[in-house]
Amino acid sequence: MTENKRHILWVDDEIDLLRPHVIFLKEKGYDVMTATNAEDAIDMVKRNEFDLVLLDEMLHGMDGLTALNEMKDLRPGLPVIMVTKSEEESLMEEAIGSKIDDYLTKPVNPSQILLVCKKILESKKIEGERISRDYAKEFNQIAMRIMEPLEWEDWVDIHFKLSQWDVELDHHPDLGLKQTLYNQKRDCNSEFGRFIERNYESWMNSKNRPDLSPDIVPRFVLPHVQKGSKTVLLIFDNLRLDHWFVFEPLLRDYFRITRNYYCSLLPTATPYSRNAIFAGLFPNEIEKLIPLLWREGSEEDDFSRNRYEHELLEQQLVRIGVNLRPGPKYAKVLNNQEAVMLERKIQEYADVPLSAIVINFVDILAHTRSSSALIKEMIPNEAAFRAMTRSWFEHSHIYSALRQLAENGNTIIITSDHGSIRGLHGTKVIGDRETSTSLRYKYGRNLKVNPKHAMIIKEPKKFNLPVRGVNTNYIIAKEDYYFVYPTNYHYYLNYYADSFQHGGISLEEMVLPVITLEAR
Repeated sequence: MTENKRHILWVDDEIDLLRPHVIFLKEKGYDVMTATNAEDAIDMVKRNEFDLVLLDEMLHGMDGLTALNEMKDLRPGLPVIMVTKSEEESLMEEAIGSKIDDYLTKPVNPSQILLVCKKILESKKIEGERISRDYAKEFNQIAMRIMEPLEWEDWVDIHFKLSQWDVELDHHPDLGLKQTLYNQKRDCNSEFGRFIERNYESWMNSKNRPDLSPDIVPRFVLPHVQKGSKTVLLIFDNLRLDHWFVFEPLLRDYFRITRNYYCSLLPTATPYSRNAIFAGLFPNEIEKLIPLLWREGSEEDDFSRNRYEHELLEQQLVRIGVNLRPGPKYAKVLNNQEAVMLERKIQEYADVPLSAIVINFVDILAHTRSSSALIKEMIPNEAAFRAMTRSWFEHSHIYSALRQLAENGNTIIITSDHGSIRGLHGTKVIGDRETSTSLRYKYGRNLKVNPKHAMIIKEPKKFNLPVRGVNTNYIIAKEDYYFVYPTNYHYYLNYYADSFQHGGISLEEMVLPVITLEAR
């Protein structure tokens, strides 16, 4: 066979009548061999590496469908296009069920044949060229936009486009665009950090602001409840927008999907942002309701700092004046056993006016990657993180429960309390022994850090944050920086490098989807 050409086998007992088509394909750069019967064609498939077979369904002797099965047994990945004179629907269905790659009805013209050959043999190359061209155009548009004054809605649009490109380029790693995209995301996060520093404080006491964590229940959940729709609020801890993009195709057959967006509170960490969702309050307001919340347990301990979520939700409903009978149900899924139990009991959550369910798998996966060499090998980058998360979701008890909720006619609101970012750059921080331990944010007395790498909050009250003592300030990392103390600096710099972290200021952590699923 000729090298550097795509090789086609055309099987038709009237191949002489198709010589002009064969010549046309050869002129377009394809190497075409022909056969007039199935037996010869199968023998040729045994002896040659073809890229594509055009197979007549109505052959003399062995018919095309039988030949197709034998060819697939020999070479399961060999693309086959069935060509037939018949337009019977049953025949088409039988051919499609036999795993053909495309279907043409005679008489065929050269353009049809060329189109289907290009679609199968060159689609990846053509799509790659289109993607490279489209991304270059979008890259330039985004680069120009971030040089201008932007509003919150502009940043949502930029993050949406960057996340879409992230997912799109996962399927085309050979294009070499991932590093370019990473560099642009870092530039965007640099500008986004400045945007947050300029605007976040003013949002704390203003109605002219983005939807924030305390707005989730009144803004997106209660309108459905008040219309009489039995509603389930599903919070995936640490779910980013790009993760949602790989979930969404799995749900389109079951739900009508509406996307909205909100801004996670700072710090973008579970004790602050998720409690704010359930309470409908800012962290300093929650502190007044539950003073012990900020005095007990570790910052990342889901059993201490987030153990009052059910109570906070009930109090929020009372404060708003929403009286539900029966009251809201609540569940937190931390492991597979609890996921199994949730699936078994999902009807109990479907039958009440409002249920709230927290799913921790994505956050657990991100944290486990930091401490497990095996998981880090399986998830070397964000593309692999998306793939792993999608695979889990597709086979999870949560996905099964969602399908049951669709059958039940429930409305589902899916969101996250915060996202995460890969920490790739360390920055030195100086603080005393009482300073908190988180990598992307810290609070303590007289903390010192490079202001280019972190937002420094000297007056926590103005940011609706708990005040933990005299001279307490917060520092919140920007871009993909993480905090490292000067002691054993290089050891901890390397130890935490390339781990998924949250608590800081980035598009990935702060710009989050709020998805409404309504059963079809």
